[in-house]
Amino acid sequence: MRGLRAAVLALAMLGSPALAVQPDEVLADPALEARAREISRDLRCLVCRNESIDESNAELARDLRLLVRERLVEGDSNQQVLDFVVARYGEYVLLRPLATGSNLLLWVAGPAMLILGLGSAGLYLRRRKADTAPVAPLTDEERRRLAEILKD
Repeated sequence: MRGLRAAVLALAMLGSPALAVQPDEVLADPALEARAREISRDLRCLVCRNESIDESNAELARDLRLLVRERLVEGDSNQQVLDFVVARYGEYVLLRPLATGSNLLLWVAGPAMLILGLGSAGLYLRRRKADTAPVAPLTDEERRRLAEILKD
């Protein structure tokens, strides 16, 4: 029975996200800590690339987590903290980049290319169907010749 409990606990731990926040980083105020976690989930670890700073064990991620908490303690709003970090590290630090400016081109390019591709495929299929002439049935002479060829 104890082995079954251990196995269930191990599976539950595998399914939950691994947070890298150290106990010495946690703020005493639960509301501020919740805000810090919310912001940390939206910031990319610049070392790990596709992990949030909340999940990353990299030193830079730890520094960013501490910076976020420091700004919150100073009284910044969530948006002010994000703006500060983006101003310091660039827009790449956001896990979900904004759909404005030059990023708008990237957000629109994928769906636009899909629509163009589907339109091109549709035109190709329509033209191919129009180009095919109906096949006339074989004449008696063609049937006779086909029968000779198939005998050999």
